[in-house]
Amino acid sequence: MGPGTPARRATIEDVAARAGVSRAAVSKVLRDAYGVSDSMRERVTAAMAELNYRPSIAARAMRGRTYTIGIELPDLANQFFTRIVRGATSALEGTPYQIILAPAETGSRLGYRALEALVDRQVDGLIAVSPRVDEDALERIAASVPLVMFGRLDTSDRYDVVAGDDLGGARLALQHLFDLGHTRIAHLTLPREDPDAPYPHSGRLREYLAAMAARGLEPEVWGTQDGADAAYRTTREAIDRGTRATAVFAAHDELAFGAMRALSDTGADLSVIGYDDVAMASHPGIGLTSVDQPGERMGARAVEMLLERIAGRSTAVREVFEASLKPRASTRPPRD
Repeated sequence: MGPGTPARRATIEDVAARAGVSRAAVSKVLRDAYGVSDSMRERVTAAMAELNYRPSIAARAMRGRTYTIGIELPDLANQFFTRIVRGATSALEGTPYQIILAPAETGSRLGYRALEALVDRQVDGLIAVSPRVDEDALERIAASVPLVMFGRLDTSDRYDVVAGDDLGGARLALQHLFDLGHTRIAHLTLPREDPDAPYPHSGRLREYLAAMAARGLEPEVWGTQDGADAAYRTTREAIDRGTRATAVFAAHDELAFGAMRALSDTGADLSVIGYDDVAMASHPGIGLTSVDQPGERMGARAVEMLLERIAGRSTAVREVFEASLKPRASTRPPRD
């Protein structure tokens, strides 16, 4: 082989020869088939490491598994999704599985194309984080690959669901503001949110409207595009319009950070409460009161559900994680 010529890629036959076993034995180890002894697995694994052997994805798919888990994420900037991925990754330690991330593209049916791309990649299981996809489409996907829906408020007998208690968490946030004496509370959320839809922000909006109505209070919904910058602009516009709100309940922490920056720039005195309790919320320079949902535990549980499905479980499971309030400096009684 001349200089600059790529080294020949090791084959399954090379691994079998190095380990002193048959090609079929190597194939059994790769498939994690029943009846493979520990000693054979060790010999084959050592031979694979020595030869830097990596079976192709296509070959693994033909054998039944690719040992990949796909995660669709709607927004890579949202720190809560980092918590989910961290938990999912920790749950896969010691297994042969790897994670593939697929961010949803703007305007691409909000997650469906990303899910389709992961299915085409022949992942062994999917975690979909609150995509705006109708239930029929999700069930079609779940018919071909194990699927865990993250955050949806509805149920299905085709796919599993891991969710935070969005309704209870919103009640905690609003009760905290009511207890401080706030009666003019704005809700900063995504535009055109339908309170009856099966999405986390929809549930938070529904609880906000119900809590305000129960006390005879006028709701004030600030619709914003996602992200801290958009929330900053929306909050500044509300201040410029002369809002009389004394507190803002943000649908998630990234929106709350944008609102806090607008308050800092304008000198407006409003309490702010967020949702998710990302790491930055507890920074002493920020001190954002937030509703915590355990993203790491939820991500780990989603992976466990997928592995249970891959192992043969066929009945659908839904698990809801309790939310808790983390009071900090961003909320206080209203001045007036």
